[in-house]
This record gives sequence, structure tokens and C-alpha cells, in this order.
Amino acid sequence: MQATGNFQWNDTYPNPEAFSQDIALNQLWVAEMNNVVVGASAITTEQYPEYAQAGLDINEPAIVTHRLVVSPKHRGHGIAEALLLEAEYEAIRQNISLLRIDTNKENAAAQKLFMKLGYVFAGEIGLAFRPGMRFVCLEKKLS
Repeated sequence: MQATGNFQWNDTYPNPEAFSQDIALNQLWVAEMNNVVVGASAITTEQYPEYAQAGLDINEPAIVTHRLVVSPKHRGHGIAEALLLEAEYEAIRQNISLLRIDTNKENAAAQKLFMKLGYVFAGEIGLAFRPGMRFVCLEKKLS
């Protein structure tokens, strides 16, 4: 990510503790190819308080994808899309009709993918735990 000018992630976030917590909360989804982990995401109902900066009602139930990652060696194989579809299945399973996601404002590739899958721009925010960075929030309503 950093090689492409996207400094969303670094040595401090996401860290092993974030993924350990995702596992403990049973919210880490893993994509595998030939028994090798090639991607992961946290699929949760946790909405950052800062989403309200974008005018989003954080009390409205939503399935939120956090920490979506695909191995650089395996990009372009639909892995991120498959993980996002798992978030949709989880929303349907929990009878929640709203999906949300955020990404660094500079992460044009992720934004393009999210919009391709029907997410719409909801607003721009700052996150307290990532000072100095701007993020875009996107959401998708299921019918």
C-alpha cells in the first residue's frame, strides 16, 4: 500500500492485537487458495463514532467491513470482492439491510471496487486513531 502512496496502514495499524481481537470476537473472515491465506477482513457491526461526521446514523444497524486485506501476490483474483460478498451474506443472515465501509481517501482502487459493488459515497471523515489522515465512508443498502 505504501509503495502506491497509500499510508492507510503502517507498523502500528493494523497490528496483531487487532486481528487477535477479531478472532476472539468471531468476526475475522479469511480467504484461502490452495490452503494458503490470501486475504482477510473483519465483518462486524462496529461503527466508528467518527462515521457521524459523514452524517451517518451510527445507531442504525449496519454490517461494517474493517481491515480488508488481500495478499499482493493474489490481487486481481476477486478475493476482495468475495470477502465483501461475505459481508452481504452476513447482513442477510442477521436481517440487516445496510452495509458500511471506510477507506483512506487516497485509496482509489478500493473506492473503485466498492462502487463497482454498489456502495455509494457517504462522506469524508477523520479517525481519532489515525490522526492526520482523511477517510471516505461508503454504504450500500440491500433491498
